Amino acid sequence: MNKEKYLKRFKASPHQENYLQNLADLQSLHMQNIPFENLDVIRHTPIYLNLESIYEKIVNQHRGGYCYELNGLFHWLLNQLGFDAKLISATVQKPDGTWSKADTHAAILVELDTLYLVDAGFGDSTISPIPLGGERHTDHSGTYRVEKVDEVFYDLVREKDDKEQVLYRFSSEQKQLADFHEGCIFNQVSKDSPFTHDDLVTRATTTGRITLSGSQLTRSENGEKKRTDLSPAEKRKVLKEEFGIDQDVLEEQMQ
Repeated sequence: MNKEKYLKRFKASPHQENYLQNLADLQSLHMQNIPFENLDVIRHTPIYLNLESIYEKIVNQHRGGYCYELNGLFHWLLNQLGFDAKLISATVQKPDGTWSKADTHAAILVELDTLYLVDAGFGDSTISPIPLGGERHTDHSGTYRVEKVDEVFYDLVREKDDKEQVLYRFSSEQKQLADFHEGCIFNQVSKDSPFTHDDLVTRATTTGRITLSGSQLTRSENGEKKRTDLSPAEKRKVLKEEFGIDQDVLEEQMQ
């Protein structure tokens, strides 16, 4: 795998020092240029937790992926660049307050002056590293902080419109990509998975986020949302122009 080609894939440049700003730039650019997407899941194309196949998909085929793919490969890159990064598992909290299947989300911790939560694979979330010390960070999607629950667990909390929401709960225990095998299968086949029902493709922008859900396109800019229903031809065009995904190539790969 070629880290320079991977950096070029999301319009990033090599850097000389591993500072927080460098890490923040890498995460932001990654989330703006490599979409979170479940197109393989919907089309019943198996996803394997193999870095070489993930690299082929994301870098060479100009695709995105879901958390295991995006954070799995980004974790590899960060270590190749000299960052002290490790994979961790998390349990997602649903909007109704119930919990998803335990430990089925993959995220990253990076040690700099302190520990930072880095997540390029959670869709609509923060585009910057969040320190585990409780300091707040604000971007277009809300204000975020990590709250310590006890001696083992932490919560990623989003504050938006005067409301607080726990996005997920995690520990700092190091995981290997293979540890997510069960979760990867669950999120590909279970009716209880949020990814098995319709197409979902989303990426950050400099002013917000653009999301394709089924045949509806949502543009969020500076807190304002605009939704548009798309025809099949319009959806195909949006996939290509907004996310860099060629539906013709996608259909050929399925054959």
